[in-house]
Amino acid sequence: MAEAANPSDDGLVKKVEEVSLKEDNRDDDDETVDLATLSLMRKLTRNRILESKSNEVEVTRANPNSPLHSVKSFEELNLPEGLLKGIYEMGFSAPSKIQETVLPILLSNPPTNIIAQSQSGTGKTAAFLLSSLARVDDSLNYPQVLILSPTYELALQTGQVAEFMAKHKKTIKFKYVVRGVELHRDSQIQEHVILGTPGKVMDAALRYRCFDIRKIRVLVLDEADVMIDTQGHRNQSIRIKNALSSNCQIMFFSATYEGAVMEFAEQIVKDPVIIRLKKEEETLANLFGTLTIGQVFIFCQTKKAAAWLTDKLRKDGHSVGIITGDLTVEERTEVINRFRDGVERVLIATNLMARGIDVDQVTVVINYDLPIDITTKDIDFETYLHRIGRTGRFGKSGLAINMVDSQRTLEMIKKLEQHYGREISMLDANDLDRLEELNKES
Repeated sequence: MAEAANPSDDGLVKKVEEVSLKEDNRDDDDETVDLATLSLMRKLTRNRILESKSNEVEVTRANPNSPLHSVKSFEELNLPEGLLKGIYEMGFSAPSKIQETVLPILLSNPPTNIIAQSQSGTGKTAAFLLSSLARVDDSLNYPQVLILSPTYELALQTGQVAEFMAKHKKTIKFKYVVRGVELHRDSQIQEHVILGTPGKVMDAALRYRCFDIRKIRVLVLDEADVMIDTQGHRNQSIRIKNALSSNCQIMFFSATYEGAVMEFAEQIVKDPVIIRLKKEEETLANLFGTLTIGQVFIFCQTKKAAAWLTDKLRKDGHSVGIITGDLTVEERTEVINRFRDGVERVLIATNLMARGIDVDQVTVVINYDLPIDITTKDIDFETYLHRIGRTGRFGKSGLAINMVDSQRTLEMIKKLEQHYGREISMLDANDLDRLEELNKES
């Protein structure tokens, strides 16, 4: 299995130490988090490449008879030596499943447009960076690659990965066009790769004419599903795309590819190859497994409940971390890294952590409170599934435990059984024989 180091966590925290991603002042009973923050936290916590359980990559081409190639090693791609060294130093020993298929397409000539549906952690960032950097002519002092991210923090995180990848090809220069960077009509960007957010890039290219956008060879839209969730980014991205030359290669990446994302993609990408990587399965089978405790997620519905439970467990001598929307991105990153490194064995969280944050060692998820939909005031089925999906990751066994303290909670458990067509077994914590059976079943 290909492994990938994450060289940029500490650097990102330093670069964004002035930035706070605190949640707005919402009702404590339903803490929410925006897609951009979730995306950033996924990137920060991924320290390995995820392989699809099905090992299937689905490719859709305009001409289904055209040849489709895949590679098993980076040497087959005829990459510049400096980039090859960089990708190996990032911890990739061989292409991941999506890289095997995507890289030959992205590096083909004439350039091919691509839409790739892929979750964080599959190696897609390295794929689009590697192929983009390979197209840079460093003898020309003007921008040739434009990488759009939905937020300042994501742009910096992607940029740090790019700089690390190009560390042995120092002739490639990078420019961040994000908030805090001053732009004016006398500015001329000469760096080869621009990393930025749509609004700032649109100002630099179309308002201040800081670079000739028609000379851009590659446009990358990363986290496109997050992009359309952010006000204004969709129209800004379309305006940028419309200003490009007709032969510019466009790479469009999204965790989902349906509905609004498909409509957005159709406006951005002409005649694309579409690649999909099946998501990891998150089913109620995760309820059955081992009680051998590695690390534990405990989910609470409110910040007050999370804080109270954290204080109680700490007073009982347990090593406990807590993560809620009140924390800045730097504080969240520190908490997650401590948990991932085993400094704390228990992490108490609100729904902030329910989606997309993966730590290999988690073997147990405890729903101290079941998730409630604030609109219906009833069980939130989707959030429940995301919560229990935090355990039993990467083919490992795991156990999800629901705390039942009232008749109403028991009724919600029955609704879960009906909704998913699965029995949720009652577990008596004092039944040592049953606990032993769970260990043997793992």
